[in-house]
Amino acid sequence: MIPLHGLHLRAVLIQALRTFFIDRGYLEVDTPIRIPAPAPEAYIEPITSEGWFLQTSPELCMKRLLAAGIPRIFQLCKCFRKGERGDRHLPEFTMLEWYAAGSNYRDQMTDCEALLRHLALAIGKGGVLEWQGCRIDLGPEWERLTVAEGFRRYAPCTVEEALRKDQFDELLVEYVEPHLGMTTPTFLYDYPAVLGALARLSPTDPSVAERFELYVAGLELANGFSELVDPVEQRARFLTEQETIRLLGRDPGPMPERFLDGLELMPPAAGIALGVERLVMLFAGAEQIDQVVSFTPEGL
Repeated sequence: MIPLHGLHLRAVLIQALRTFFIDRGYLEVDTPIRIPAPAPEAYIEPITSEGWFLQTSPELCMKRLLAAGIPRIFQLCKCFRKGERGDRHLPEFTMLEWYAAGSNYRDQMTDCEALLRHLALAIGKGGVLEWQGCRIDLGPEWERLTVAEGFRRYAPCTVEEALRKDQFDELLVEYVEPHLGMTTPTFLYDYPAVLGALARLSPTDPSVAERFELYVAGLELANGFSELVDPVEQRARFLTEQETIRLLGRDPGPMPERFLDGLELMPPAAGIALGVERLVMLFAGAEQIDQVVSFTPEGL
């Protein structure tokens, strides 16, 4: 049965998302879903389409628009990731991404605060959300917690030990995430440099990347970066990811050369990706992602 309440709330939130960005001077863009070369990411597997790929994120094309001179852009689009299905995952899902030239990851944290407060007002929540038995107040200053401090507080070992044992993701999910954002949202920031993905390294501490994730009641909602704009370093990271993909027994696909060519023209910027279904789950009080989409894969 189609969840009417979830769909209605989803429509209201999407309209409010557009209003938020348009009122702040962002241009809404619409980039291709089917692309010849996605960003190589070892633990995100794309779905192929006649030799090309369905995008796992609109990131590469949006950054090429930044490099072309458009300073503030946002997009709501479909993304696809093979093998992702669970209470909080679908292989086809909706992503909100936005980028601003001249900003950094701390600016994006501030934008996240403003966005969620705007959405709460739009649906008459009054700044307080209730989800999974938690009462989350959007009003007070949101918690900002480094990854290193998160591991010191909640995990059975330091972040350095977790990396050495190749258990970072496992320990993060089991011990750290369940404590994040339980009374007010939490930004977990300054990821180890080896987990920087497409984020730049901190100019004051190159052992960490300027990357954050936003958690509300233990739910990972968004992933943001101060963007890496050095094509040489980005290529080196992609080559490392491609090698890991081969070790996992998959074909890494071609290198996204046109993205790398454009990267040297991209201005300093920050960007963030936010999962729309998870956002709707949070505002609807839904326990499963199936409750906020019109159809699940199994229902088609």
